[in-house]
Amino acid sequence: MSRIPSAQLQFAQLGCGVVGRKRVLALGPNPPLLYACDVDAARAAEVAKLATGCSAVTDEAPIFTDPRVDAVIVSTRNNSLAQLALAAIRAGKHVLLEKPGALNAAQLRELRDAATRSGSLVRLGYNHRFHPGLRKARALVDEGALGPLMFLRARYGHGGRQGYDREWRADPALSGGGELIDQGVHLIDLAAWFLGEFPTVEGHAATSFWDMPVDDNAFLSLRTARGQTAWLHASCTEWKNLFSFELYGRDAKLAIDGLGGSYGAERLTFYKMLPQMGPPETTTWDFPGSDESWALELRAFVADIRLNRPPSPGLDDGIRTLEIVEKIYRQSGFPVSTASLADSPPP
Repeated sequence: MSRIPSAQLQFAQLGCGVVGRKRVLALGPNPPLLYACDVDAARAAEVAKLATGCSAVTDEAPIFTDPRVDAVIVSTRNNSLAQLALAAIRAGKHVLLEKPGALNAAQLRELRDAATRSGSLVRLGYNHRFHPGLRKARALVDEGALGPLMFLRARYGHGGRQGYDREWRADPALSGGGELIDQGVHLIDLAAWFLGEFPTVEGHAATSFWDMPVDDNAFLSLRTARGQTAWLHASCTEWKNLFSFELYGRDAKLAIDGLGGSYGAERLTFYKMLPQMGPPETTTWDFPGSDESWALELRAFVADIRLNRPPSPGLDDGIRTLEIVEKIYRQSGFPVSTASLADSPPP
């Protein structure tokens, strides 16, 4: 697995749940971690054990005042992501911020303004860009193997579990919405990565099965200024976990299926149109290894800091993604969070 270079920056981890632990493990053996912070002291202590000299804390304030901390990874519930990121930015720290980054686009705009003032770099944690099938697809597109891109079609979903509609993701005050703001944002981010911005946004979200005030399915039709369409479906009534991403060019098609684990082995298939048309020339790549996307994303974040380059995806990308989410929620009659960070006190 790819690792952070030996001349290490020093990190703090905010949020020590499943994703937070993955983030720390992606830093490598004896990670360069000074703090592990979580409201649950036991969880913080477990993550702190992964790094020599790491302090387990339940209060984030010492992290922001410690000059040894170069960067903060924020992996909490959606309702506290932006507030903690804002405190880190005000303290002059760089931030790797878990998707979707905030409850709404307005909060991300506030972060962007604060980061401009402080010089902090903020990367949005859309790790799916770093999955091997998607990275290979990006390379094929960049070399022109598909010809001009026409449209894409993508589906992403899981089946939930007993009690899913009573977890924090089903509470709009904590999550900002349902399946669209959870897994759907990955599809929106990937679609924009390949096709660009989407000035035309259509679709709807619905609650079809789960007893909760947020959406469990969302259907989107996004169009670029050139008329390229991204047709997306995010669902937590999938029953069998699914990831399918198909990209169509005038000369060829790409299909990425699976993400590893319960989503099935990751595979990329390239379908090349022949001059006589008919059955295409087909090439397949399988990616059976462990998920390195978390480590590769951290390497990119480290490179952002060392090169002082704008992260991609960064706050502007995250803002555009949440603007699309909000349009769909408004069109579907779901409330959109108006929570602001403007009055958040400095750390």
